[in-house]
Amino acid sequence: MSALASVRQAIFGPLRRLYDWVLSWAETPWGPLALFVLSFCESSFFPIPPDPLLIALALGKRKKSFLFALNCTVASVLGGLFGYLIGYAMFETVAEPVLAFYGYGDKFQEYATLFNDNGAMAVFVPALTPVPYKLVTITAGATGLNLPIFIVASIIGRGLRFFVVAGLLWWLGEPVGRFIEKWFEWLTVGFAVLLVGGFILIRFLL
Repeated sequence: MSALASVRQAIFGPLRRLYDWVLSWAETPWGPLALFVLSFCESSFFPIPPDPLLIALALGKRKKSFLFALNCTVASVLGGLFGYLIGYAMFETVAEPVLAFYGYGDKFQEYATLFNDNGAMAVFVPALTPVPYKLVTITAGATGLNLPIFIVASIIGRGLRFFVVAGLLWWLGEPVGRFIEKWFEWLTVGFAVLLVGGFILIRFLL
């Protein structure tokens, strides 16, 4: 194995195993339930996004692509409400450790200011981008953002994100799956770039 291949394996190997583990649920009868649980947890504390499982399930049953997107949206919004509760009622005991674990503890005040100044847009933009949504939901609760505004912005932002993915899969189908399999490593890098870009986008739009 070449040095470049060794480096590539060290960097992407764990990600590929994690990706494969997530996808393995699509081959079981528990796939939709796993998608719901994953979407719920990702919105409040869990680091793995539901997108890979959504893609796998939609490719397996293209006619149900939009149903899977609805599954993701409902679970993500409900998980977001749980994240809101964590920020609102359990900030010191739960929220602060969660934010610190993901390296966002020192950024909380900055996001709190954004929420106080921008309301719905501070929820909608991150809900649509790869910005970690748990940071948004916890901060919304901690700052006491109007709950109906939070719910509506979450539904629209999360819904657009998941239904666009489902629509592409319903329309293009298997070529999308082959593309993801072939270029997984570079898509991972691209996702990281989008993650950073999401933060920059928030700063410019808000």
